[in-house]
Amino acid sequence: MTPVVSIIMGSTSDLPVMEKAAAYLNEMQVPFEMNALSAHRTPEAVEKFARGAKERGIKVIIAAAGMAAHLPGVIAAMTTVPVIGVPIKSGMEGMDALLAIVQMPPGIPVATVGVNGALNAGILASQILAVSDSEVAARVAAYKEGLKAKIEKSNEELKKVSYEFKTN
Repeated sequence: MTPVVSIIMGSTSDLPVMEKAAAYLNEMQVPFEMNALSAHRTPEAVEKFARGAKERGIKVIIAAAGMAAHLPGVIAAMTTVPVIGVPIKSGMEGMDALLAIVQMPPGIPVATVGVNGALNAGILASQILAVSDSEVAARVAAYKEGLKAKIEKSNEELKKVSYEFKTN
């Protein structure tokens, strides 16, 4: 199996957050890889990864980083593969990471999800793949229908909740 999505994190301490993207991609049957690479501690490895990603068949990169959060932007600077940044909550409630990832200079875009938003990063990656893969598109559509059904069920359960002045 050849990975088409790469999940990169600045350190394995980000794994509890990034597992949400991995679990989703697994559910969608999208082959992926996971690696820890640091823009600051292993810059040569980051460069090798980024420059070789497209040739290895990677179609989307999900890159997580906290604090200074340079990893997604550094990767985006060295590849034409779409990069989705996941700001990790560390200092400043994750706002430092969010701003570092979202404020990229012209020509170096990084799609950015919310702080600790790895699930949304996985969903966005699968939607990007779905543009050219009808099987992934069908699984994403079914997932979204499942979300709709979950809310409809929850709303039915709310009807059973009783309060003296509740009108529905």
